[in-house]
Amino acid sequence: MRKLSIYFSDFFRVSRETMRDYGVFDVSLINDLPMFIDPFLLFNSEKPEYQELHDEMIEYLEFLKRKSMTAVLDEGSMHAWFMFKEVKQNWLGFSLSGNQGRGLGSDFAIALHENFNSRFEDFGEEEIPESPHFEKLTLFNSGVGKDNVSDFTTNIIKRYLLEYTQEFARQHVDPALTKRFAVARAYFNYKTETWASKTYQLPAFDGDFVLLTPQDLLTKDELWINQNDLIGDYSEIVESISNAQLRAQVNNYFSQQLDIILERKERRRREARARRSRRTSRPVISLPPLKPSEADRKNAGWQAINKFPQIVDYYLALKEKRGDQATERSQRNVNQVETQFVEEVEWLVKLLSEHTNFYSEPPDSYEASLKRAHYLKDVIEHNDGWRIFYQNGLPITREKDVHILYRLTWFASTFDVNSEANSGRGPVDFAISKGSANKALVEFKLASNPQLADNLEHQTPAYQRAHRAQKSVKVVVYYSESELMKVQGILKQLKLDKDESVVLIDARNDNKPSASKIRTPRRRLGR
Repeated sequence: MRKLSIYFSDFFRVSRETMRDYGVFDVSLINDLPMFIDPFLLFNSEKPEYQELHDEMIEYLEFLKRKSMTAVLDEGSMHAWFMFKEVKQNWLGFSLSGNQGRGLGSDFAIALHENFNSRFEDFGEEEIPESPHFEKLTLFNSGVGKDNVSDFTTNIIKRYLLEYTQEFARQHVDPALTKRFAVARAYFNYKTETWASKTYQLPAFDGDFVLLTPQDLLTKDELWINQNDLIGDYSEIVESISNAQLRAQVNNYFSQQLDIILERKERRRREARARRSRRTSRPVISLPPLKPSEADRKNAGWQAINKFPQIVDYYLALKEKRGDQATERSQRNVNQVETQFVEEVEWLVKLLSEHTNFYSEPPDSYEASLKRAHYLKDVIEHNDGWRIFYQNGLPITREKDVHILYRLTWFASTFDVNSEANSGRGPVDFAISKGSANKALVEFKLASNPQLADNLEHQTPAYQRAHRAQKSVKVVVYYSESELMKVQGILKQLKLDKDESVVLIDARNDNKPSASKIRTPRRRLGR
């Protein structure tokens, strides 16, 4: 069987080694991969062109700030300056179906506009960190999240990415696989205060262009500047405050808030003991004083940060000082995604194509979905496929990652595979269809999901009605004997234990042949 195409390197006949040497990330052209651009990597880079890109981003944000603070903006101005479509052509982000994302719409525009008149009013004038950081807005409940930051950054540096892709294509892609595209909103013209178009010779795929991204701009899960680190490093941040008076005020306020939190908890505890005493006619027993929990300290820390927002500037300075760690983490993340969603998927596809009829489809969507679930089960349980569910020896615990792996196995299919189908009752994992009358749903779950029973009993039938699908397949992956027993108990309780549409997949690593006794056809499968 010929090698099936999933990644840019497959479709454009470029070796992955060439892409690695060039420093470009090999995206999937079947489904977005869970990576995004972190603007801190621009700021912290030693490459002058990256630093210039960060400066361009700050320049545009300062332009938006001036517009926000000097005039009441009409709908047209908001749309032109504050709203952006997702740059779907880079095939990166949070979409679980193809590369269609939401972009930066009116909610983002309004939130950014309002924050320039509140939390972001000092943007560009900060004295503590070396540079302003747009990511600062994600540290508050500002309506701007990490996906917004990545999408915004991608739009601002779009011209660089277009030129980068054009140059790579010129050197390494067959010209017959490229095409000239007039790209809208390629760069911002400050003289006319409008976004301008420009024409580029780019790799062409499915009627659109492909935009490549350098590996050293990418990260996964969290921006380098993020809420978890802000509160997690709270004590160290406060200690770094050089202004002794401010530091004393912050510590005093933190202690006051912690006392208030403990007083409330103690009052609730006394009231509960009094109610219990009245109910049982037993005397109230005194208890030792409450000690603050980690959650109490975090709560008091947030109170202090909201009272003294200068704390955030010291946090940003601390993150700048540790910038080398951001670069190291970025490289680890790229390596992890390459392993998990590129090398491991290629290896799994090879097993499925060599050991099963996974890629020979029956015409009925339900039958196709069920057969593929069983083929996947067989490869995972009997042909070393279980390994794809592990990273660094630990099982994958995010269902989103499992969904991406499953979606990538369906790529050679004539069925429409929509993994973000939503009919008002929430998104179903997968809707498999070939025309409106030939549709089945697939719910792909981990046994550890605390909502598993509810999903099997209520959500899947509701999804079937909402999507007008007659049938559905429920796939449950388990990692241990205790998880298996849990699932079996749920299925028996729901009278689904003999239902053919429920497929259990054993991904345990403690009941498989030892590594020394099995063939391991993974890593660098060759081209």
